This record gives sequence, C-alpha cells and structure tokens, in this order.
Amino acid sequence: MAELHIIGQIESGKNFPDNSLCCRWALQIGGGWRIIEGEHEGQTQTDIPITDAAYFAHPIEIHLATKTIQGWPRINIEVWHQDSYGRQEIYGYGTIFIPTSPGEHVIDCQCWRPKGSARDEIMQFFVGGGLQLRSLSALESPEERMKLQTIAMGTIRFRLSQITRHFDRFGIGI
Repeated sequence: MAELHIIGQIESGKNFPDNSLCCRWALQIGGGWRIIEGEHEGQTQTDIPITDAAYFAHPIEIHLATKTIQGWPRINIEVWHQDSYGRQEIYGYGTIFIPTSPGEHVIDCQCWRPKGSARDEIMQFFVGGGLQLRSLSALESPEERMKLQTIAMGTIRFRLSQITRHFDRFGIGI
C-alpha cells in the first residue's frame, strides 16, 4: 500500500475578534484510506495571549495507508473562544486539504461562522453564544456550505510536512 506520513502542528490563530482561543480538529479521510498510527482528532490548549495572536504549537502526527487518491485527507477545525467568565462560544469553522506534494507546507486556513438574523447578531454581540452548526457534515459537503450565509472570522495557521512512500509503485500519481 502507498503511505502518507503527516507531521506538523497547528501553529497559531490571528485576526479573530478576540484571541482567547482553542481549536478542535479532526482528520477526515475517504473509504480507501486507513490510519496506521497517530491520533485522528484532538484539541489545542486555550491560549489567552497579551499579543494580537493566539499560539498553540499543537502537534499533529499521523501515518496513513491507501490504495487510491480518492478521499484525500483533510482536516476540519472548530475555533472556540473563551471569555473572561470561562464561557466558551464557537468563533469559526474551517477546512484544509493536506497538500499532495512531499515537503514542508505552511497553510493558512480561513475560518468562518454562520451568520444569523439581525436579532441573532445583536444577541451574540451583547450576550455571546451565537449560531452553531448542528452537524459538522456541512464542512464535508460543498453543497451544504453553499446554503449557509457566513461571516469571515480569522485565520488558523498550520505547518505540516508530508512524507510519501510507494505512491509510484502502486500507480498512484500525485
């Protein structure tokens, strides 16, 4: 089987309304893929910075095997904010595809959140909370995402390195 090693980190988050952030992430793979070793989901610590960016340095290390390039791996993330009272609210969602070429890659994931009615937006501003996705399946389906009205939130930076093995031997061209 062809193999893909993903080694890297969720590095930082910036340009969000507030920087007391943490991220939950999950690897999504297609049916022809399997995880040999490593965690396929996780959560960063909450960074409460005094600077204009949140830093996580959360490690990601996954070893995958495949017979096909269909269902190429991607990482779905949820960005959460913690206010001064310890309450958490969703600040954004995002998705990145793992690059297909070996080597080190710096990827900026543009995050968004669902936009509510004028009343919802005013309540979120004063009370907090806000709209959330019922299911993360909207991250997986472009058709579902197209139905949503969204607001751009900020950027999460990933630094990932890929090592590929035996892709040419199995006739899988990348």
